[in-house]
Amino acid sequence: MIYGETVITSKNDYKYYLERDKASLKVSGLKSYLFNEIWHFQRGLRRYEYHLNTKSFLRYFFRYLHERNSRKLGFSIPPNTFGPGLSIAHRGTIVINGKVRIGENCRIHVCVNIGAAATDSNSVPKIGDNCYIGPGAKLYGNISLGNNVSIGANSVVNKSFDNDCIIAGVPARVISDIKLKR
Repeated sequence: MIYGETVITSKNDYKYYLERDKASLKVSGLKSYLFNEIWHFQRGLRRYEYHLNTKSFLRYFFRYLHERNSRKLGFSIPPNTFGPGLSIAHRGTIVINGKVRIGENCRIHVCVNIGAAATDSNSVPKIGDNCYIGPGAKLYGNISLGNNVSIGANSVVNKSFDNDCIIAGVPARVISDIKLKR
C-alpha cells in the first residue's frame, strides 16, 4: 500500500492492524502486553480509528482516551495517518499532521515532526511502506518518499525521494542505496 488510505472500516481490519502493530513492536507475554505503554497507546489509536470510521457513538469516548494518552506520552498522532505495522520506538515528542499518509511497517522515533509546507497547509508528505524515521527527523511540504526509505537522525527532508534508499543530512540527500537481498 503506497500512499493509500489507511482506514480501518471493519472488525477484521481492526484485528489485522492490531496484529501487525503487535508484531512490529514485538509485544509478547502478559507483562509486555499489560505494561507496555506504547502498545497501550497504539491499541487505543486503532480502537479510536475503528470507531471514528464506522461512525460509532463510542468514537467520542475513544477520542477522549486517545487525547489523554497522547498528552501523557507526548504524541500528536491523529487517526488514519499510519498503515498497519506501526512501531513507535520511544515515548517523547512526535508531531504528525492529520493529512499525512504513511504506508505499512513504519518505525518512528522521538522528536519527529511531519508537517505541512509553510505556505500551503494541504501540502503534506506521503510516505510509502517499510520506512524508518530516525530521531529528530523533520519532514515537510508536498513530498513523496517511496518504499524502503530510511531517514537518518536529525535530517530535514523537504524534497521527494524514490524507493530503496537511505537519506540523511540538512537538507536530506541520498547517502546510500539499499540493495534488497532476495
